[in-house]
Amino acid sequence: MSDVRDVIIIGSGPAGLTAAVYTARANLSPLVLEGEPSSTSDQPGGQLMLTTDVENFPGFPEGIMGPELMMNFRTQAARFGAEIQTVKASKVDLSAKPYSVWVGDPDAAEPTHQAHAIIIATGAQSLMLGLDRENDLVGHGLSTCATCDGFFFRDHEIAVVGGGDSALEEAHFLSRFASKVTIIHRRDELRASKIMQDRARNNPKIEFLWDSTVVEYLGEHRLAGVKVQNLKTDEIAELPVTGLFIAIGHQPNTDIFKGQVAMKENGYLVTEPGSTHTDVDGVFAVGDVQDDLYRQAVTAAGSGCQGALDAERWLEAQHD
Repeated sequence: MSDVRDVIIIGSGPAGLTAAVYTARANLSPLVLEGEPSSTSDQPGGQLMLTTDVENFPGFPEGIMGPELMMNFRTQAARFGAEIQTVKASKVDLSAKPYSVWVGDPDAAEPTHQAHAIIIATGAQSLMLGLDRENDLVGHGLSTCATCDGFFFRDHEIAVVGGGDSALEEAHFLSRFASKVTIIHRRDELRASKIMQDRARNNPKIEFLWDSTVVEYLGEHRLAGVKVQNLKTDEIAELPVTGLFIAIGHQPNTDIFKGQVAMKENGYLVTEPGSTHTDVDGVFAVGDVQDDLYRQAVTAAGSGCQGALDAERWLEAQHD
C-alpha cells in the first residue's frame, strides 16, 4: 500500500477531472481513480465519452466531440500533477481515518490506497433499453439528454420513451425543435404529475403511443426508425423516426458507498446545502453522483471545482 495521500478522487468525468485540476494546482497531489473502459458504469471520462457533438459547453463556439473534450480535461489535470490511474475502485472504508480504497479484489486484507480526504465523482448512468447496437447508436440518433441534443433534431420526427415527469419534460422541450414528438409508453396511463400530463396533452406536436415498447433499432450507422411492439396485441409496427430519446431514469454509481454515506431514496448522495460535504467528515460528492436535477457537463464541472475547494479548505483546517 502506498503512503497516505491528501486526496483521492474516485471517478473522472467533468466533475472528477475538474476537481483534479483544482486540487493539483493547490499542491495536494491528487490521485484519480478514473474507472475502467470495460465497465458499464464509472467509465473513464464519464457519459461524455459516449457523446458525439457537444455544442453547449462554454468556450467551444463550433462545438467539440465528447471524447475530445474529456481528453482535454484529463490532459489539463495531468499537466498540473494529478496522478491518474485507469482502474476502478471496488471497495471503500469510510468508517475510520485515514480513509481506505481498494482496487481489484475487494476482499484483500489491505487497502490499495489511503487518503485523508475523498472526493466522490462516480457519476450516474442513464437507464437504457438493452437492445442490440444501442451503444453504437448513442450520438447517432439515439440520446438520453434532450437539453444536450435537441437542437440537432430541428424539423425531424422523433420519439421519447418513458411515462414519467422526465419523459414528458423532455418531449415538451424537444417539441421546440422537432416537427413531431411521439411518446412511447408501456402502459395506457402516465406516471407523470398532472400538470406535466396536461402540458403534454395540450401540445399539438406531441402524440402518444400507448401499451408499447421499442424492440429494435433500424438503420445501419444512424437511427432511421424503430420497431415497436404493442404489449396487448403483440403486433409489431415500424415508427419512422430519426431520433429516439430514452427517458426511463438514471442510476447513480453509488453501490460501493451504500451504508457509509447518506443517500436519497433514489441512491444519489446527499450533500450539505450550498456545499459538497457529505455526512462523512472529509468526504465530498461532486457531479451527477449527487445531482439528480441538472445533470449537465457544465454543472458537473462547476461542482468539481466546489468539491476541490471544499476539500482544500477542510484539509487546511485539519492542520490548524
